[in-house]
Amino acid sequence: MALLGTPLFIIIAALALLSFYSVGIDISVVIIEMSRLADTPLLVSLPLFIFAGTLLSASGTPRRMLNLSRLLLGWMPGGLAVVALVVCAVFTAFTGASGVTIFALGGLLYPALVKDQYTEKFSLGLITTSGSLGLLFPPSLPLILYGVIAEVRIDQLFLAGIVPGLVMLTLIGGYSMQKSPPVRRRGAAPSRAEVTAGIKEAAWELPLPVIILGGIYGGFFVAGEAAAVTALYVLVVEVFIYRDITLSRLPAIMVQSMMFFGGILVILAASMASTNFLVDREVPMRLFEIIQHYISSKYTFLLLLNIFLLIVGCMLDIFSALVLVVPLIVPVAQGYGVDLIHLGIIFLANLQIGYSTPPVGLDLFLASYRFEKPMITVYKATLPFIILQMAALALITYLPLLSLFLVRLWG
Repeated sequence: MALLGTPLFIIIAALALLSFYSVGIDISVVIIEMSRLADTPLLVSLPLFIFAGTLLSASGTPRRMLNLSRLLLGWMPGGLAVVALVVCAVFTAFTGASGVTIFALGGLLYPALVKDQYTEKFSLGLITTSGSLGLLFPPSLPLILYGVIAEVRIDQLFLAGIVPGLVMLTLIGGYSMQKSPPVRRRGAAPSRAEVTAGIKEAAWELPLPVIILGGIYGGFFVAGEAAAVTALYVLVVEVFIYRDITLSRLPAIMVQSMMFFGGILVILAASMASTNFLVDREVPMRLFEIIQHYISSKYTFLLLLNIFLLIVGCMLDIFSALVLVVPLIVPVAQGYGVDLIHLGIIFLANLQIGYSTPPVGLDLFLASYRFEKPMITVYKATLPFIILQMAALALITYLPLLSLFLVRLWG
């Protein structure tokens, strides 16, 4: 059915219906499991954060972020490359979609990097892999989805992703500084007036991370309420203060964001029923017993999990991958004593890298289309960055403290 192009949610729902029917259970249980999803309090944060991210991507936010970052960081070695990393990471964290970042910011950053005398190969690799770097930072949509599926606190996942995300940014940022052009056309350093003007221009968007993180960890509101406050704030800022988005465009943006959420919701609803069947038939426990028969070491299990998730990440989009794989892997990982918060960060780090992993990583195709480059050129350009991300993944996997330090401190 999948090879014939059948939508994923139909395949999963059909599996659930056939599975329950095969063991003599009334198939109405599938609908009951789907409706139970509506009672999940954490789910409300997904459509609200998606709406806020869609508004930001449709507004002048990418231009303002890029301008301010260049003023603040453009002076340092590899400054523009570091700017590209930071801006892409922040933008992806809010939009939750690497493809949006490549299309929204790639057209601005790629020509600027080439003009600043970075090689085309480096510039192409940087933009392609940077598109997914923000998925570990709050308010990342995949982090929220993992929390919903694995029943893990989202505020703790937000904390857990910060240090691993910074590790990845630091490794790639250091490499970018090392690849800085030997002779750069240095203009005059930005004046205080220019920096002040850049801060004033982006003044209404700068408080967004403070509102989300400060609100949640200051005890003012929970994740769902933070999403509502963020969506309202972005709506007011982009429509009524900056006026980047007219009232006539607003309904189309709402429809676009809710269609994106709807795609996630129907897959998640169908998966809930399939997951319940697997749990009912003790499939995860049997899987754990089989794996444990051959693999006794927790670290060997994590190595094989990384390989498996990298393959999944380049074959499926991140939301489908989470919905399909998390219910199966969570009980097995718990059997090996893996913390579920740490497991979530491992999942996201792998799936994030999978977006850029040859031969079929989604971001590779998007970059090839966006910049009109052959796929083999994109493969070669992304290879050094993938190696650096793999090194960061090894640190994240085998040093759980990177993920759990802030959670234990404040969570």
